[in-house]
Amino acid sequence: MEILNLHDVTYSYDKKKNILKGISIQMETGKMYAILGPSGCGKTTLLSLLGGLDSPSSGKILFDGKDIEKVGLGNHRKNYVSFIFQGYNLIDYMTPQENVRLTAKQPALPFLERLGLSKDEAKRNVLKLSGGQQQRVAIARALASKAPIILADEPTGNLDEDTAQDIAEILKESAHKTNKCVVVVTHSNELAKQADIVLRLMRGKLQMEQLY
Repeated sequence: MEILNLHDVTYSYDKKKNILKGISIQMETGKMYAILGPSGCGKTTLLSLLGGLDSPSSGKILFDGKDIEKVGLGNHRKNYVSFIFQGYNLIDYMTPQENVRLTAKQPALPFLERLGLSKDEAKRNVLKLSGGQQQRVAIARALASKAPIILADEPTGNLDEDTAQDIAEILKESAHKTNKCVVVVTHSNELAKQADIVLRLMRGKLQMEQLY
């Protein structure tokens, strides 16, 4: 089922440099999307627009057929989107369990254990965890949310190869088994291979990509 619809979306900095040039795409629940492209091409900008963190210079972004700006970007972020940020964005005076509970009413520990954290680690202050462990907490927080959209910016960037593979499979499972729309920005072809649809952002345009 279609959940996100971009209509001729453009974005420019200071009305000078066009980063995104007339992007139109429909995204569905139950699918995982991967967006590839070189650094600085606008991948994270596109993710921010999908999540209501910024507004396009022109064009519209629809969620469930409604313009997210007219409905309210804050409402869109709060109720319909869960983010996995490259910089984690955890509350640093809280434990992993407390961070996950911010987005979910259900128990946090099963999500954290599924991502490789022990009961003891789940009770520590997040600043006492490694970067890779903090990334897992950020992923657990997104998975525990009831929001129908997961937006992930380089979710496996700080993880070892085996853990990265596990995370890729968990994200795909979130799309296929819990019917979420998962959109991942990545440099990793291995992560992209797990996606149902692979897109490449080049010179401000999105195009379908075939990975072998």
